Amino acid sequence: MRIEDFDVYKDLLMEKSGLVLTPDKSYLLDSRLTPVAKKWGFETLDKMSAALRGVADPGLIKDIVEAMTTNETSFFRDSRPFDIFRDSIIPSLLEIRATQKRFKIWCAAASSGQEPYSLAMVMKEHAGLTGWNFDITATDISTDILDIAKAGIYSQFEVQRGMPITMLMKYFEQKDEKWHIKDEIKNMVQYKYFNLLDSMASLGKFDIIFCRNVLIYFDKETKAKVLAKMKAQLAPDGYLFLGGAETVIGITNEFVPAQGLRGVYIPAEAAQSAAAPAATQTA
Repeated sequence: MRIEDFDVYKDLLMEKSGLVLTPDKSYLLDSRLTPVAKKWGFETLDKMSAALRGVADPGLIKDIVEAMTTNETSFFRDSRPFDIFRDSIIPSLLEIRATQKRFKIWCAAASSGQEPYSLAMVMKEHAGLTGWNFDITATDISTDILDIAKAGIYSQFEVQRGMPITMLMKYFEQKDEKWHIKDEIKNMVQYKYFNLLDSMASLGKFDIIFCRNVLIYFDKETKAKVLAKMKAQLAPDGYLFLGGAETVIGITNEFVPAQGLRGVYIPAEAAQSAAAPAATQTA
């Protein structure tokens, strides 16, 4: 691919999604955008690139952004965050939200639904949450991937990646060669289209935000802006989960690491307050 064509996609993705496309990832353009070009009647990527230099169809731009921002996921991915959520964060919420008996979670960039459904299963299994109300809002920039998440239908390969067999048998039904997640879990999650570059005010406030394996695709300035907006939507005593390769250090002063909880961050003000609730360290 010519460098000028690469730049067309690089600039487009940065503007519309915040995604930083580096030259070493240029191979993704061929694999992910060739089907888009065929869908729109372009014989080659070069011809689609030429069309993007003019007044491009918004639908074409949407398809390109969705194709390039859809990422792989799995149930209980990197298991440790789910252990921390179950063993440390939920006990903390049981104490600090005892009066309301309610908390809200946001899964940003939820992809095909495995993360929010995993959280829903953890909460369903937790005896201490009996009688509590939860709201799980899951968002993504791809409407196609959100449709897959809402359906809650997965292949054998997808459910066997990280899914404990006991939860598979308890919360899924097998129909032909597919596994359908049961309504008791599916109904715990509300899916919405959302672009992390947009204002987050309409989403409301949350007690916990999961934004894992997303910031790695942004440049430093975009990371800082996204984290600042998330801080505004997070409760003062709330928790932010990031991916194992992500951090707030050197990017923003809005958050600090939660002591003893790898990958979990709290608002800086909470860390400075003697009244800030402490989560329980897990073994």
